[in-house]
Amino acid sequence: MEKGTLVEFRLHGERRLAVVDRPEGKRDWIVIDERGNSHKLHPREVTFSAAGQAFKPTDIPGFLKQVQPLLDPSSLEIAWELLVEDGEAATPQSMALLLFSNQETSMCYAAHCLLSDDKLYFKQKGDRYEPRSAAQVEELKHQLTVATQRQQEWQTFLTRVEQALAGETVDWQSSDRPRLESLDRFATLGEEASHRAPALELLAALKRPETPQGAFNLLVDLHIWSPHENLFLRRSQLPVQFPSRVLDVAQSLITNPPPDSSSDRLDLSHLKVYTIDDESTREIDDGLSVEFLEDGTQRIWIHIADPTRWLAPGDTLDLEARRRCTTVYLPTGMIPMFPPDLATGPMSLVQGRMCCALSFGVILDAAGSIQEYVIRPALVKPTYRLTYEDVDEILDLGVQAEPELEALNQWAKLRFDLRQSQGAISIRMPESSIKVEDDEITIDVLDDSAARQLVAEMMILAGEIAGRYGQEQALPLPFRGQTQPELPPEDELKRLPAGPVRDSAIRRCMPRSEVGVTPLRHASLGLNTYTQVTSPIRRYADLLAHFQIKAHLRGDEPPFSQQQLTDLLMSVSATAYESTLVERQTNRYWGLEFLRRHSDTVWRALMLRWLREHESLGLVLLEDLGLELAMRFDRSVEPGDRLDIQVAYVDPRQDVIQFREISSTISHATIG
Repeated sequence: MEKGTLVEFRLHGERRLAVVDRPEGKRDWIVIDERGNSHKLHPREVTFSAAGQAFKPTDIPGFLKQVQPLLDPSSLEIAWELLVEDGEAATPQSMALLLFSNQETSMCYAAHCLLSDDKLYFKQKGDRYEPRSAAQVEELKHQLTVATQRQQEWQTFLTRVEQALAGETVDWQSSDRPRLESLDRFATLGEEASHRAPALELLAALKRPETPQGAFNLLVDLHIWSPHENLFLRRSQLPVQFPSRVLDVAQSLITNPPPDSSSDRLDLSHLKVYTIDDESTREIDDGLSVEFLEDGTQRIWIHIADPTRWLAPGDTLDLEARRRCTTVYLPTGMIPMFPPDLATGPMSLVQGRMCCALSFGVILDAAGSIQEYVIRPALVKPTYRLTYEDVDEILDLGVQAEPELEALNQWAKLRFDLRQSQGAISIRMPESSIKVEDDEITIDVLDDSAARQLVAEMMILAGEIAGRYGQEQALPLPFRGQTQPELPPEDELKRLPAGPVRDSAIRRCMPRSEVGVTPLRHASLGLNTYTQVTSPIRRYADLLAHFQIKAHLRGDEPPFSQQQLTDLLMSVSATAYESTLVERQTNRYWGLEFLRRHSDTVWRALMLRWLREHESLGLVLLEDLGLELAMRFDRSVEPGDRLDIQVAYVDPRQDVIQFREISSTISHATIG
C-alpha cells in the first residue's frame, strides 16, 4: 500500500476509515484516522482499500458524506435479481458499476458497505460475493421476519415490565408467559431450573442481579408474587388449582345428586349430634352422639362424613382426590382434597341439614373396652356446631341440658385410662396454630383441653372399631401401626422434669408409624388394630377405608384387592409425606417471620434437650408461642432450665434464626 491510500478496518467491531501514513516493520502499516489518531494494522485487518487516489485524514468526513446517500439496502435486491439467474459473483467494483453506473471510490466503498452488511442476498467468499439461491433468500426473509417479530415482542414486553415496576396495572399477553414462567422457575428452583435463559436475559436488561433472589425480587416488584411467596409449595409437586373439568363435575353433582349406593341408610336424624372443631374449620367430617337405651345402656355414635356418597372408585373426583391425597393446611389457608363447594357443602356434616354419614355405634363395658359395635351408612342432622372452647365451657359449667356431652367426656376419660393400661404412650407437647390473614400473623398455643381430648378419644375409638371390623372380616384396609419404641430407662426419664422436657425425650424415641393392608399393633395408641377413618374429606387413605367398608357392608366385592390397596397406599404415603413437609416448612417460615416482626420482644424459653451438646446447640421451646427452635448457648445450661431470650438475627427466607440471652439468671426446673 502507498501513502495516502484510504483503508477500512474494524475497531471494537465498528467500521473505521483511515489513511495510510507509513510502513511499520516488515508487514504492518501505520494509518491515521480523521481524529488524528494513529493505528497499527496488519494487512489482513484491512477490509477495504482505495488505491490510485491520495487521501488525507481530513478528507474522510467529506468522503463519508458522499457515501451516505448511496447506502440504500433495497437496491441490493435489484442487483441480486439480475445476478442470481447466472449465479454470477460480484465485487464492490462490479456492484458499484451495476448500482451506480460508476466506479468512483465513494461508489465502490458504498457497494462494499452494502455487500458486507448484507445478510440476505449475498454470501462472501474471499473478496467476492456470491448471490444466494431464491430458496435461501426466502428462508432468510422468513427468519428475519420471525426475528423482527420477536424483537418487537421483546420491546413491548419490556415496556409492560417497566409499567408494572412503575406501579401501573398491566395486562400481560400470552407471548409474555414463557418469559414470566422462566423467571418463576429460576426464582423457585435456582440453578436447577430448566430454560433459565429468558429469565437471565430479562434480569440483565433491567440491570438486576442475575440470581434466584434477583428473580424473586423482580416478581415481587412486578406484583406477580407476594413478598412471602411460598417457595416450599412451588417446589413441591402438590397441585393447587382444580382442573375446570373437576370443578364442572363437582358442580353437576351438587345440582343433580347421583343415586345413593347405600339405599338402606339408617335414619339417626332423631339423635342430638355435636360437631366439634376449631372455629375456622369448614370441612366438617365428624360428629358425636349418645343414644340412651331403654335398659340404661349408652350407645356412643361417631358419625363420619360420607364423601363416597358423591363419588365412586376411579371416577373423576376420586382420581383427583387420589392425585392430591390430602388437604394441605397452611397458615395462609388450606388446599383442599376435594373442590371446596363440595367439601364444605354436601360432603360435610353441616348444622341443621340432613347429611349422609358412615356411623360407628359402640357400647363400651365398664372398663371402656368395646362390648359390641355396629357400622352403618346413616342419615344424621347435626344439632350443634361447637368449638372446642364452647365444649370446654359447657363441661366446666356442667350444663344440665347437654347430658350427652358429659357422658361423652366420661367415656373419653375411661378410654384414655384403658389405653394407658394397654401400653399407650401419651406425649403432650404444646402445639402452635399459626394463622395469616391480611398479612397479620397470629400464633395461638393449642392447650390440651378436655374438649380436644374428648374428640381425640372418640376418633381413636372409631379407628379401633374400623380396624376390628377389617380384622374380623379379613377385609383389606389401610391399617396403621407403630412398633414398640425403645424408651430410655425409667430412672433416666424420671431425672428429667415432667412435662415438655420429658415428653420431648420420649418423642425423640418414637418410630414413624407404618401403614399396611393387614392389622398392625399401634404401640403409642395402645391398640392391637387401628385404621384411620375419621377424615375422608381430607385424607385419601381414610376415603379408601370408606370405599372398602361400605362395599363389604353392601355385600359387594371390595373395590380394591389387597395388592391394589398396597400399591395405592405406597403412592398415597409419598404424597402425604410431601404435604406434611410443605406444611412444616411453611409453618416454620411464618413462625420466623412472626419473630422477625417482634424482634424486640423478650421470650420465655424452656431448654428441652441437646441437639449437639459438644457445640452447645440445644432445642428450646418458646412457651408463649409453642415454637421449638435451635439455640446456641454461650454458657452451661441443662434441660429444664428456663431463660429469657431475644431474637439476635433472623432471616425467614434463608431459614436462619439466632437468639441471645438477655439475662444471666436461669431458673432450674424441679425434677418430678
